[in-house]
Amino acid sequence: MKKKRPTPVRKPRTDALRNRERILEAAKAAFTRHGASASLEEIAKQAGVGAGTLYRHFPTRDVLIEGVYRNEVEKLTAAASRFAETLSPIEALRAWMLLLVDYIAAKHIIAPALNSVVGGPFRLYEGSRTTIQGALDELVKRAKKSGDLRRDLDGSDLLRALIGASHVGSGADWQPSARRLVDILIAGSRPLK
Repeated sequence: MKKKRPTPVRKPRTDALRNRERILEAAKAAFTRHGASASLEEIAKQAGVGAGTLYRHFPTRDVLIEGVYRNEVEKLTAAASRFAETLSPIEALRAWMLLLVDYIAAKHIIAPALNSVVGGPFRLYEGSRTTIQGALDELVKRAKKSGDLRRDLDGSDLLRALIGASHVGSGADWQPSARRLVDILIAGSRPLK
């Protein structure tokens, strides 16, 4: 009896990846404007794909909402590596923290849609928090090693400060305030002389 070879896992085609990305961007915009009840057909139209393509990538509304959220987390964590490769340790940390503020703002915008997901958004938040904390910890470790940050600083200190700023100020000005807070946090995190 011949052993059956496992079917090799193929990488998605470039056009399929491009379609997926366009769907996620269109869905993020639609959920921002209309909440969880945004028309999936309209999302497909805005993405420039047919409804069948949307459903092939995201079989249900919940899967699409989760996809939008996970995509934002993936972009944020990928940026940490990109910044670490191209910027000094302290500038990489600053650039990533500014991006984190934008991520928190996007999360607030799509929160009503996330709240509609079966089981609530908490399992999504838990998994993403670990990923985000890991990216931040790597940037902090690198900045400490270069001497740009105090040795007693913990990445979770910075994360708590920015998340706290987003919860305290729910007005329209919280985001510019949080962006200023990034520079204050960076300055206050420098080694004592």
